[in-house]
Amino acid sequence: MMISQARCFWEERLKNHNKTKADKILTMTKVCPDSPEMKAKSVCEAVAEPISADVSFASNRFPSYRLGPDDQIIDEPEEDEKGPSVKDVVDKETGDLLDQHKRLSVRDLACKFDKNLAAASKLVAEAKSNEVTSLEGHVMLKKLRDALEAMRGRMDGRNKDSVEKAISMVESLAVTLTQHEGGIIQERFEVKKLASFLKQASEDAKKLVNQERSFACAEIESARDLVMRLGGAFKEQELCSKASQDQGPNVKKLVEEVQEARRIRLMHQPTKVMGMKHELRDLKSQIEEKSAYSVKLQREIGRIKRVEGSKSCPYVLDGAQSLGSCLRIRASSESASDVSKCSVQWYRAASESSFMLSISGANRSVYAPEPYDVGRVIQADILSNDQRFTVTTVGPINTAAGLQSRVETLLRKSNSEFTVVISQMNGQEHASRSHVFTVGKTRIKLSRGWITKAREIYSNSMQMCGVRDNANVPAKTLFWQPRKGLSFLLTFESEQERNAAIVLSRKYAYDCSVTLVGPDD
Repeated sequence: MMISQARCFWEERLKNHNKTKADKILTMTKVCPDSPEMKAKSVCEAVAEPISADVSFASNRFPSYRLGPDDQIIDEPEEDEKGPSVKDVVDKETGDLLDQHKRLSVRDLACKFDKNLAAASKLVAEAKSNEVTSLEGHVMLKKLRDALEAMRGRMDGRNKDSVEKAISMVESLAVTLTQHEGGIIQERFEVKKLASFLKQASEDAKKLVNQERSFACAEIESARDLVMRLGGAFKEQELCSKASQDQGPNVKKLVEEVQEARRIRLMHQPTKVMGMKHELRDLKSQIEEKSAYSVKLQREIGRIKRVEGSKSCPYVLDGAQSLGSCLRIRASSESASDVSKCSVQWYRAASESSFMLSISGANRSVYAPEPYDVGRVIQADILSNDQRFTVTTVGPINTAAGLQSRVETLLRKSNSEFTVVISQMNGQEHASRSHVFTVGKTRIKLSRGWITKAREIYSNSMQMCGVRDNANVPAKTLFWQPRKGLSFLLTFESEQERNAAIVLSRKYAYDCSVTLVGPDD
């Protein structure tokens, strides 16, 4: 980039120099009168005019020139006796740099910048000498104009016109010289600017050379260290390979003997670790047998207690002990009081020996298990005539057949719709037509056509469970509270639809970090 800038600068400078060279006058101008008589007279008067002694001339001979059309002064080409100028040399060097910059190293580039810097310094010196020559030309033109002014005062007629014409030519020469001086000043400024630019570029190139030299030295040192390490490693590996070849047969034989000794020891003398492993395995199997036997005994004890209690209890529990059925308390003897006149409370527990948790609101003689009761034991306490009787299911509640596949099918949909009938609303009987109960992934909606009864997102204020109060079809009915102050008893078309709606709603609520259960659960 710096080479291209230098080339552009020298091309522009050479172009300006060639443009102004045609108008530049380096020597004095000689005025020739038209007639020989006036020529001799004017020369005598010019010689008679006193000239200042402080004038210094650039050369000791009169300059050569010729007159063109309209008496225009044309310079004669000067012979170049000193060979090519500094500008031509710099231009040639710049072209060479432009052609060879891809092949030059950093050091060669720095040398080229130094040469261009020296050439720019020569141009600065040449510009200073041109400035001195220009000053001498101004002095000479001023003296010549003063002489012509003096001659014009002593002449008349045609000679006076010639003198005035010569004066105008001198003035035009002065203007041309002034313009040339302006070009020289601009050229000198550009030369100084280029010299400073080349100087900075030369310093940068030297810094780059030093930096590259340091990097190269560091890489050479690292490569030398690596070669030395590799040589040492190769020598060490060679020595090791020779030693292993010398001791190979003995080492192999020793390894085989050690392996054979270990095999014989393991066969005839088992270690303590192996003995402890066998003992732990035997203890584990014994503990599993004892645990299974203990569970069996607990079940047998529970069965015996239920048989003894059923003999003395005047009430029994009817109904299939599975999801989708109803458990009913029935009197088994004539002496038992009517169940409708007794106080009833239902409980659930993980097992017969576990702590019983009361089911809030379940105080009727009929209870329909919900999906939360699957795998749990259901128990009912009957309080009659200040006597407490207890009835319990034989085992845990089983799931309904086909419920799991139905739930998996509904989970593939974004929204699941169920046909329901509103049995109660806020605890009051409500006779209505069929509605659509929509269970979504983020909310539940109850609507009929364009009319929406309730639509709420899953929240901690929402409750849902199987019906626990009096209902016509408990196994098909569920309790739903969208928010506080609003509750519904919804009757589905089948027991499976009700249980699927409960399981699906609780699954989506759990995904929203909400636990959807019944009151006080």
